[in-house]
Amino acid sequence: MKRYLVVLTAVFALALSARALAHHSFAATYMEDQSVTIEGQLVQFLLRNPHSFVHVMVKEKDGSTVRYVVEWGSPAQLGGQGVTRDTLKPGDFLVISGNPGRDPADHRVRLLKFSRPKDGWSWGLLPAEKVD
Repeated sequence: MKRYLVVLTAVFALALSARALAHHSFAATYMEDQSVTIEGQLVQFLLRNPHSFVHVMVKEKDGSTVRYVVEWGSPAQLGGQGVTRDTLKPGDFLVISGNPGRDPADHRVRLLKFSRPKDGWSWGLLPAEKVD
């Protein structure tokens, strides 16, 4: 019985460490010490594991339109906060604040907070919270 518990504990520890190793670092992709705010029309909302994504068409200062990819939380995290597949609809105008991607040409943002001005709906992390 003791041998069984040792093996079971070892398997459990390996499973947890493999998950931790598979998860990427936000600091490798985003500049966590900087923030950016973008505004635009929602093109696509992907509520999926391990992270959800919001695609937004943003009108740049030069008049061009650029598609931004905004990384959000997991479906479990968001679902616990009332976010469902029906929360956002294509065409919704969104104001998004977050950490910019390390490569500006990628047009990526790690979402920290956003709002939908038409009805006042908003979502945002408190400073101590973390997106997994």
